[in-house]
Amino acid sequence: MSSGSTNKSGLLGWRLQAARQMAFLGREEELAVFHAALYGGGCSVLYVHGPGGIGKSALLRWFAHEAAVAGRPVSAVDGRTVEPSPAAFEAEAELVLGDADAVLLVDDFDRVQGLEGWLRERFLPRVPMGVLVVIAGRYPPDMRWQADPGWAGALEVLPLRDLRAGDAQALLDSCGVAAELREPLLAFAGGHPLALLLGAAVAVKDGGASRRWKPNQDVVATLLDQLVGELPSAAHRHALEICAHAHMTTEDLLRAALPQDAGRLFGWLRRLPFVESSSLGLFPHDMVRELLEADLRWRDPEGYAVMHDRMHAHLAERVRTASDADVLGAVAALLYLHRGNGASADFHRCRDEGEFQEEVLRQEDVGTLLRVAATAEGAASAGCAAFWAERQPEAFRLYRRTETGEPVAFSAWLRLAELDEQELAADPIVAQAWVHARATTPLRAGEHLAVCRLWVLPPYRGNSPVMDLIQWRVIGNCLRAERMAWSYIAIQRPNKAWVEHLRRYGMRNISDQPRLGDDVYTLFVHDWRAVPVQAWLERMNHLLVDGCADGPSAATAELAVLSQAEFAEAVRKALRQLSRLDALAASPLTRTRLIAERAGQDPAAALGDLLRQAIDDLREDPRSVKFHRALSVTFLRGASTQELAAEHLGLPFTTYRRHLTAGIERLCADLWHRELYGTNAPAYRST
Repeated sequence: MSSGSTNKSGLLGWRLQAARQMAFLGREEELAVFHAALYGGGCSVLYVHGPGGIGKSALLRWFAHEAAVAGRPVSAVDGRTVEPSPAAFEAEAELVLGDADAVLLVDDFDRVQGLEGWLRERFLPRVPMGVLVVIAGRYPPDMRWQADPGWAGALEVLPLRDLRAGDAQALLDSCGVAAELREPLLAFAGGHPLALLLGAAVAVKDGGASRRWKPNQDVVATLLDQLVGELPSAAHRHALEICAHAHMTTEDLLRAALPQDAGRLFGWLRRLPFVESSSLGLFPHDMVRELLEADLRWRDPEGYAVMHDRMHAHLAERVRTASDADVLGAVAALLYLHRGNGASADFHRCRDEGEFQEEVLRQEDVGTLLRVAATAEGAASAGCAAFWAERQPEAFRLYRRTETGEPVAFSAWLRLAELDEQELAADPIVAQAWVHARATTPLRAGEHLAVCRLWVLPPYRGNSPVMDLIQWRVIGNCLRAERMAWSYIAIQRPNKAWVEHLRRYGMRNISDQPRLGDDVYTLFVHDWRAVPVQAWLERMNHLLVDGCADGPSAATAELAVLSQAEFAEAVRKALRQLSRLDALAASPLTRTRLIAERAGQDPAAALGDLLRQAIDDLREDPRSVKFHRALSVTFLRGASTQELAAEHLGLPFTTYRRHLTAGIERLCADLWHRELYGTNAPAYRST
C-alpha cells in the first residue's frame, strides 16, 4: 500500500492531534515544571488553574504527549463526564493506584470541585511514589493544600496566564491571518488563546475585514459561555457586569449599584477564576471585561445606561469626599467609566505600576521647581514659578519618576479671589485670566477663580502618564471646589489635538493670548456658574453614550450669571408678573442656579412656585411677619392698587410702603443667598 493510501486510511484522531500540536505555542515555563516532575526531579502533584479558554486542556494534551514519549502510561479523568463521586472518580483513575510510573491528568476539575477535600485527604495519599498527577481547573486550590506542611514539597501550583505577545502573534500567523488584521485581533484578544483562535477564524472567513475589525455577537456569545459559563442568578450576572464596567470594584461600589446582597455577591466575585484582587479592589480579566461590556450594551442598552448612571453618581461623590491623597485614584475611577467613547482614552491607564508619583511641594523642592521650570519653559516662566511658590506653596504639586526619583513636572492650582498690583505685574498669564473674568462676568461676593500653571519637561508632554496625573488633579480640584467661578488652564503652543480634547470637556480657548518672554500661551477657560459641576458630569455621561459633546442633551443649558444688582432687579420684575406664566418664562431668573436645582419642572412654573414659597417662608421669622403680610397681599392676593393693599392690611400707606420695600429687599437677599450657596445652604438671616 502506498504512503498516500496509508494517510487516507489513517484515523481522523491522528489528524486532529497533529493540528492541535501545530497550534500549541509557548508555555515554556509550565512545560519545564512538568518535565522536572515527569523525570523525577520535581513535585508529585501539579495544580494548573486559569479562566476558561486560557489553554488548560491544550496544555494537558501536550502533557499527555510528553508522558507517552517518556514511555509512561497515561490515565485521564474528564470532569465534564465523570460522576462527581469518590467511587466514580476512583474507577476512572484506578491505574495510578497500582503503577508507580503512571501519569494521571484531571481536566475540568471545577466540574467536580466538591471532591477536592477527598482527593487531597483520601485519594492522593494512596498513590505510589513516582506517580505524577496533574489537576487542571478554573479555580485555584483550596488554601488548605498550602497550609499543610505535608504538601509543601509535593504540590506545585501553576496559574495559567495569557500567551506572551510573540506567541500570540505566532498563533495568528499559523491561522493564516492577514497582516492588516493582526493589530485589531491582538487588541481584542490580547494573549487569550481561545479568543485568538475564534477571532482568527471569523476574521479569515470575512474577506472584507479590515483594521476596524471587531468580534460579532456570535464570537462574543461563544467566548462568554466558555469564560463565564452559567451564572447562578440575574443578580450574579449584574454584579459581574458592574465589575466589568468599573476600573476596580469594591463592596461599597457594588452596594451603590446593586444594594441587595452586596456583601455576598462581592465574596462570590472574588472567588471567580477570571477575577483578580488588588489593594484597590477586584478587577476581571481584560477579555472578560470587554466581552461583558460589549454584550450588555448590545443586549440591554437601557439597563447598561441605568447601571452606568448609578456607578457614575457614586464615583463622582467619592471624588468630592476623598482625602487629598486619594483624589487621583478617585478621578481615575470616575473617568474610567468613559473609556469607550474615544474622548478620554488618555485618562484610563491603570496606575498600578506606579511609574510616576505626585507629591506636595516642600521648601527644599523649590530649587528643583525652578530648574524644571527653566528647562521646560525658560527663565521668564521660572520667575513666575518662584513668585507663586513663595505666595501659594500649597498650590504646587511635584511629579517624580518612581524608579529614579527624577523630577519631571510641576503643576500649580492658583486660587485667586483678588489680585494686587504686584501679582498682576509678576505673571502676565494670571493677569490675562483676571482681565478676562472681570470683562466677562466678574466674581461675586465669596467667589474665586483658579489658574492652572504647568511646567513639564519636553519628553513628558502630550499623551503621557505624567499628563494623566496632572489632568486628574485638575479635574479633582474642579469637582471639589467651593464657590469657584472660573477655572483657567494655560498651555504653551497647544496643538490641534489638545484644543479638541479640552473643548470636549467644556474648556474653550479665549482669543487674547498672553506672552511670557518670547513664548505665547493659550488660556482655556470654563465658567462653573454657567455650567456647574452637575451639568459638566451630565456632559460626560452624554459623551459615554454618543461620543459627542454637542446636541441638546449634551449638558444642561448654560446658566445665566447675574450680578447682585441684576438679580435683584429680575426678582422685582418677576414679583410684578407673578400671575403671568408667559412673562415669567422670559425672566433671566429661569436660567439661574435657583431654577436649575428644580430639575424636571417647567422653568416658568418653577420660578412662580419659588417666589410664592419664599414669601411664605418669611412667616417663620417673627421679625419678618410684617414683610410677609405686605408681600402676600400685594403679589399673591392680587390687590389692584397699593392703596387698596394698605387699606386691606389696615396700615397707613407710608407704613405699608416701608414694609413692602423692606420685604422685597429681604426676599432679594434670601434668594441671592440661595443662588450663591445652593438651596441646601443655611437660610439667610438679616442682621
